[in-house]
Parts: sequence; C-alpha cells; structure tokens
Amino acid sequence: MTATAPIRILLADDHPLVREGLIACLARDEGIRVVGEAASGEAALREAERLRPDVVLLDITMPGLNGIQATRKLKELLPSVRILLLTMHNNKEYILEGLRAGADGYALKDAAPRELIEAVRTVHRGERFFSSSVLEILAEAGVSSDEPVGAGGALSARETQVLGQIAEGLSNKEIAAKLGVSVRTIEKHRERIMRKLEIHSTAGLTKYAIAHGLIDMKMP
Repeated sequence: MTATAPIRILLADDHPLVREGLIACLARDEGIRVVGEAASGEAALREAERLRPDVVLLDITMPGLNGIQATRKLKELLPSVRILLLTMHNNKEYILEGLRAGADGYALKDAAPRELIEAVRTVHRGERFFSSSVLEILAEAGVSSDEPVGAGGALSARETQVLGQIAEGLSNKEIAAKLGVSVRTIEKHRERIMRKLEIHSTAGLTKYAIAHGLIDMKMP
C-alpha cells in the first residue's frame, strides 16, 4: 500500500511567534507538513511560485500586500492552489472580500488546534471551510457557505479572476495563456460575466471591477 503524500503548507504571517505556534499546531498531524514560511504577501507569492504548495495559510493584515490582495494574485499565479485565510478579523467586509478574492476558507486565529487541522484538510479536499462564527456572519449576509461568491455575490471565483484580468486590460488570448486554458473558454467566461452583471462593455466591466476592489489601482 502506497503512503499518502503529506499536505504541503506555505504559512504566511508577519509575526514570527504566530508562525512558530501554527507550525507546532500543524505538526500534531503527521499528514501535514509546513514546507515554507513568509512574513509578507509579496514573500508569500515568491515562495508559492518556488515551492508549489498544496495549501497556503494567509494572514490578512500584513505589511505591503495584504492577505486578500495576495489571495487574488496567488489565484492568478497558481489557480489550483488552495487558500485558507487565517486571521483575527471576524467581520462581514473582510470575509466577503476574502471570498471574492478566491479564498477557499476563512478561519480565526483563536481556533482550537484540531479545528485548524480540519480546516487545512477540508480545503485540501476541494471543499470550503469556515469557522462557526464566520458561518453565522455569512448567514446574516444571506450568503450560503457552498455557493459561488464573486463580485457582488454573482460570480464564481474563476469568473471573478477573469473579470479582474479583463479590467487590467488583458486580451482574451493573454488571459487564456495566463490561466492555461483555451481562448474559447475565456470568451465563454466573458459572456457569462456580462450576462450575470448585466454589463455589456469592457469599459463597464472595468468600472465595476474597480468599484469592487478586484484590481489594484496604483498611482503613476
């Protein structure tokens, strides 16, 4: 019988003591292995590209690129990577923005060790994970824990990703090459996005993406 490969984790948090505690917590499960650490969103992107982990644990509040911005960029860079936001922030705005960015789960730092391990294993299986208090907030916001959450709650994570790249000025061919899919697939995504949002121009999609924080506006 072939042994199952351990779940490879990249851990991003700007506090060394927090990282140390999380590593000790995850070490309780022999099927989980922390393969890298990062102290910022930018470092998380670099390490993720180098290490190709199965799951990235991201704090939200980090210097420079925050966890939500890093989530969006990680999903562009490595679409198959699973992302678990692990944070002290327990409010609707952070939760929904994290999901819109493409996060696969949202857990709180006060979680018990067994809950954190469950969260990692759940998102690694391709399912979503939310701490119980996060589920309550989602319910109050009228968002189901298993429905796609994109910009405005209407788009899937991939559609949100494509919308962000359209707004950044990329052509269908450029987006297709970046995501490793066919141009026709991107054309279908674009058609669905326009239909769902009832927006029928690239300018309109760009304005919508900016309004919902799907692209980073940088000063010249």
